[in-house]
Amino acid sequence: MSTQTALPQGGKARREQFATRWAFILAAVGSAVGLGNIWRFPYVAYENGGGAFIVPYLVALLTAGIPLLFFDYAIGHRFKGSPPMAFRRLSKWTESIGWWQVGICFVIGVYYAAIIAYAAMYTWFSTHEAWGDDPEAFFFGDYLQVADTFAPSFQFVPGVFWPMLVVWLILLVVLGAGVRKGIAMASMIGIPVLFVMFIALVVVALFLPGAPEGLNALFTPNWSVLTDPQVWIAAYGQIFFSLSVGFGIMITYSSYLKRRTNLTGSGLMVGFTNSSFEILCGIGVFSALGFMAQANGVEVADVVANGIGLAFVAFPTIISQAPAGVLIGVLFFASLVFAGFTSLISILEVVVSAVKDKIGWSRWTTVIVVVGLSGVVSLLLFSTTTGINTLDVTDAFANNFGIVGAALVAVVVVSWLLRRLDNMVGHLNTVSSFRVGRVYKVLVAVILPIVLAYMWISDIVLKAQDGYGDMPSWFVGTFGWGMSIALIIVAILLSLLPWSDRSALNRELNDNLRPDSESGDEPLVGSAPGVRSTPASHGRHTDTPSHPENPEKGA
Repeated sequence: MSTQTALPQGGKARREQFATRWAFILAAVGSAVGLGNIWRFPYVAYENGGGAFIVPYLVALLTAGIPLLFFDYAIGHRFKGSPPMAFRRLSKWTESIGWWQVGICFVIGVYYAAIIAYAAMYTWFSTHEAWGDDPEAFFFGDYLQVADTFAPSFQFVPGVFWPMLVVWLILLVVLGAGVRKGIAMASMIGIPVLFVMFIALVVVALFLPGAPEGLNALFTPNWSVLTDPQVWIAAYGQIFFSLSVGFGIMITYSSYLKRRTNLTGSGLMVGFTNSSFEILCGIGVFSALGFMAQANGVEVADVVANGIGLAFVAFPTIISQAPAGVLIGVLFFASLVFAGFTSLISILEVVVSAVKDKIGWSRWTTVIVVVGLSGVVSLLLFSTTTGINTLDVTDAFANNFGIVGAALVAVVVVSWLLRRLDNMVGHLNTVSSFRVGRVYKVLVAVILPIVLAYMWISDIVLKAQDGYGDMPSWFVGTFGWGMSIALIIVAILLSLLPWSDRSALNRELNDNLRPDSESGDEPLVGSAPGVRSTPASHGRHTDTPSHPENPEKGA
């Protein structure tokens, strides 16, 4: 059911909108606060100087994370569309960047559902410590039933298949309900519940024997690491991957904002909330790891784990040994479910929004097709005995090759090839309380490309030289390199397809454009002091539509 309403002027429909700015902020926080906050940040901080890591982490947040968040907000809100439509309105030659971001979201979405299914099952397993004395053997053997071969099989694992199916059915309902009744409502319920549960988990963990040793291991600063470039790159990587920037989510969400919205104020709130939650995660996780180390008579360094190893091997061990272990387990794994699910909603909404914009289907039709197809692919690849290996390599390439690459191209194209960064800055300052200027432009046009290019190229070189783990080259070539290159090719092909007459590009009102403008798309709202809103005929760096007879079909 579409929530668009017809407008009397020109027959345009108004784009779906969040009811309030707070609904948007909670949805954006729900996207940013995900699995990586809980199981990646504590490990990255510990490995890169402990308390000293906070310095490069905050520098990265202020010089890269928040500027890129503002960048995505400006594009999505200014051009009122999913990534393909927003980039199309920016310039018809850049639509493929948007489709690249959509493809990345599709890939991440289909495997992310599997991790949520694992966490859901482990919430139940925690009530009776189903893993017994060997959590690692239980996870890979009894639960996942991991096959000895890498070749994809269609031998389904019931404990993964059925909870994954439930995840996709819930997604169908939430996304089908629309922006206000589905996405916003899920975030307004899920995020407060997540924060309450995780705060309760932290409180319980802080009272465990050995918790102070864990916190000392995490926060004792090693100031010498501040001269190590790799520590700074790790900080930028953590900020980049934890804020949901660079692959279309924030472009899509900001397109649902009302015309007069405080973009930069909202971005600051989302950025600092996300980072605060990461630090909270570090406190909870290392308090528990400190207990685990003391209980086993080893150093904290001997029990530190990351990612799936932390969640499904280390934490079950803690749960089995700790007082109130059942409570810790339920709180921890339920937190993973809520954090993962609010993120997955945002990831799949990028795909839904893009297809809906391009073809012009109703929301329910689009959701049924997109979620249905995604669910089938997800279940076929990731609910089987070979699913964990496919998930591992796909995740590595989708994040490092896909997200970083797409963000790098977007920033370079907008800043240097199209020379449109001034337009983005002007739009941010027109509608926002916290204004940005020359420093912001230097961060986006100079610092971000350097950091992203280094991360992207170094990861490509490393994987090209060393492969990925102990996985066979054909497997990495198919689900790693092959998938990554295929996304770029498909993105280009999709950008060549014509937009339907029923598409949002042709039928949806962009209320940031003057409805009577035939020679440009000057903002309806007045420019902020010091920001000149230039008519299209007066300069090359204006938001000039490629179809002057219809501003809504602007390139």
